[in-house]
Amino acid sequence: MIVEKNLSEVCIGMYLLEITLPKGKFQLTEAGIIKNSTIIEGFKAKGIERVLIDLSKSVKQPQEKPRIKTKGTFFQQEVIKARRVFDQSKNIQKKLFHAAENNSPLDLESVSNITDQSIELVFNNPDALSCVLNIRNKDEYLLEHSVAVSVLISMFASHLKIDREIVRELAVGAFLHDVGKIKVPDQILNKPGKLTDSEFEIMKSHASHSIEIIKKTPKISPLSLEVAALHHEKLSGEGYPNGVKAEKISRYGRMIAICDIFDALTSSRCYKEGYAQVKAFSILRSLADCNHLDKQLVAQFIQCMGVYPVGAIVQLDSNKLAIVEGQNRLDPIRPKVRPFYSLGPNQFAVEDNLDLSAITQAQIVKCVRADDFDLNMEQIIAFLADQG
Repeated sequence: MIVEKNLSEVCIGMYLLEITLPKGKFQLTEAGIIKNSTIIEGFKAKGIERVLIDLSKSVKQPQEKPRIKTKGTFFQQEVIKARRVFDQSKNIQKKLFHAAENNSPLDLESVSNITDQSIELVFNNPDALSCVLNIRNKDEYLLEHSVAVSVLISMFASHLKIDREIVRELAVGAFLHDVGKIKVPDQILNKPGKLTDSEFEIMKSHASHSIEIIKKTPKISPLSLEVAALHHEKLSGEGYPNGVKAEKISRYGRMIAICDIFDALTSSRCYKEGYAQVKAFSILRSLADCNHLDKQLVAQFIQCMGVYPVGAIVQLDSNKLAIVEGQNRLDPIRPKVRPFYSLGPNQFAVEDNLDLSAITQAQIVKCVRADDFDLNMEQIIAFLADQG
């Protein structure tokens, strides 16, 4: 008996005949029995959704033993892997700015390849990539911001169960959305104080520059161009560059506006410190209340990131700092954390992981920034990896 199944229904021992969705995109080298979960996970990573199974040839196989995540593995392996992709993304972003500055075509293939790698991480291990978003260089905001917004919109779209092909186009558009900033003079782009009205008009021109540069990119999809063009528009119609009003701002345009603002709020730069994530959420809600952002999507974005996002630093009532390692969806204010720093003697300290939903002796006092305690995320992650 031959049946079509969603990939989520497929298990070890089934006889695989054919990939049916996406149609015509993937082809098996040969039909056969699925012998281990690595094959299924590989299909998930590629975005395969449905397959054809021959039940008459399927066999019962002993289930693989669940993999145990040993202490330290998350920081020793998963975060390092995500960091490698993030750093590669920055290098590609640097080449894009160089090309735009010299009026050369953008290398869309390299952007598509690296965003595919990011999306694979988002679908398979979003916690590691979320953690890496907090390891930032104050002097590289221009490079890191677009990479981070691309990751954020991929995470957000995945949370909203948007089709993976659309996620790819959103990620590419977000990766390119600020390429026009290379046309803004450095003294305005990196000015530490408030911009004058005339300076702000020049700063706003980056959005139009981005649109023009992206339009000239061969094989760019209309959706990638759309999200890049809408990232500074507001529902009230007071945004720029075109003052697009709510009814003409697509769901995807509303999503990138949220991701763009969230990253700008939480990023530290050479002339200002970023906000803790919880404070940034509060600002997003305020912007939704005054009809700049979509209120429903802001709520869904906060749900996607978690009240305490993975990679956030929190202070516990035990007077220790901890990093958020995972969410508890049924109890979002009590995530899984790993303490790493004692505020009594102000020193790093080896601690066991804590699931705050399962204990009462340690709870979160507030969300903080590493900078508040003269720490940085590089040394925190290095310490945690070393303790593995």
